[in-house]
Amino acid sequence: MPKRNKQNEAQDPDQLIEEITVDAYGDDEQLWAFRQVIEDEVDLPADGLIIDEPVTVIKIDYDGNTRRGLTATCRRRDGAKHVVSAADITFPRNSTAGRYLAAYRKWLGLKPYPPAAVGSARKPQKVSPAEVNLKSTVDLVPLSVKQRAARCRLLGTDRIVTFRAPRLWEMIPGEVITVQPRKQWSYGGNPYLSGDIVERRLDIPALGLEPLRLEDAGSWNPEEQYWGEEGEPLEEWAKPIMARGPRPAFEMQQVLPGWDSDDPFSDPISQSNDLRDASRHQDALKILMDLCESDLRCLDAHAHLGNIAFERSAEDAIRHYAVGVDIGELSLGDGFDGVLEWLCIDNRPFLRCLHGYGLCLWRLRRTKEAKQVFNRMLWLNPSDNQGARFLLHDIDSGRSWEESRNE
Repeated sequence: MPKRNKQNEAQDPDQLIEEITVDAYGDDEQLWAFRQVIEDEVDLPADGLIIDEPVTVIKIDYDGNTRRGLTATCRRRDGAKHVVSAADITFPRNSTAGRYLAAYRKWLGLKPYPPAAVGSARKPQKVSPAEVNLKSTVDLVPLSVKQRAARCRLLGTDRIVTFRAPRLWEMIPGEVITVQPRKQWSYGGNPYLSGDIVERRLDIPALGLEPLRLEDAGSWNPEEQYWGEEGEPLEEWAKPIMARGPRPAFEMQQVLPGWDSDDPFSDPISQSNDLRDASRHQDALKILMDLCESDLRCLDAHAHLGNIAFERSAEDAIRHYAVGVDIGELSLGDGFDGVLEWLCIDNRPFLRCLHGYGLCLWRLRRTKEAKQVFNRMLWLNPSDNQGARFLLHDIDSGRSWEESRNE
């Protein structure tokens, strides 16, 4: 059976259960069905957790014992192998393995997603020398980039290494880089790696991040919104929004490590902005990079890294914004038709990333793509607190970003 496109897989456990067991009757047949689909769809070996202990899952099987159910053969970091119930394994929530195991747990009557999962906040593990072959390339995920080194995660694992390379400043937190290693060593008990970057790409689904939650924010009704003075004609951009009628509204979870809601002065984004205004650019960057290292899902860190880069290069800035946009898109999925109002404060980091991404496209003369982004911003936030309708007007009038900026 050919593997599905992972971005199109059903994420709802109930849908997967129905799909897997549609032609299976009784527990035995349904367990065989789960075993078969996991064999067909899940790439093993894969990294997982058993009660917060990192393991490599080698095989998931069913031996015909309905009381035992699916089992997982695992290898611990010390090399020891053991067999456990597959229901005790957790994988990254957004991974193929994570979705199928969630469906299996739901079928068993358990919670689909246990509290602990790969990618959740916990003490990072260190890359071991055996995990890097100096004769072949390795994929790393930059978490933070400082002046002399970058903290990276080995793709597909939660193991951390400090990486040094020429042109380090070209790395962006959240992208994937392919590295040709040259040397590895340990200092102060921490693993280091040096090498050359041979390729970089954006592949957010491969990072195994848990999607940001979407909280129900009620219903958004265009009839209740302000569209101008009475008697004024409705602008063209607003007509399809009005015709669509009421839509569900949501607020996207905001991840902001270090922020204490009881302490208004603890906001690290505000601290970074203050340092930037004081021309302490490296200190401002360090705060944003530390946020990314703590949790790549901190969209405001990506947005403000993009803002800093935008001053010198749209080519660099767009990469920061793109990471934030794609992480947010994990929560929305294909065909999202809801509203993310600016009035819901936690929606703002994602909307800022979209705004910056659109500005970069416009500045880079990719006007068709820029218009698509600005139109989407209007659809997501029809109140248009960011002025996307004015940017569209300038583009339609034939103005470049530079001309619009200088007016």
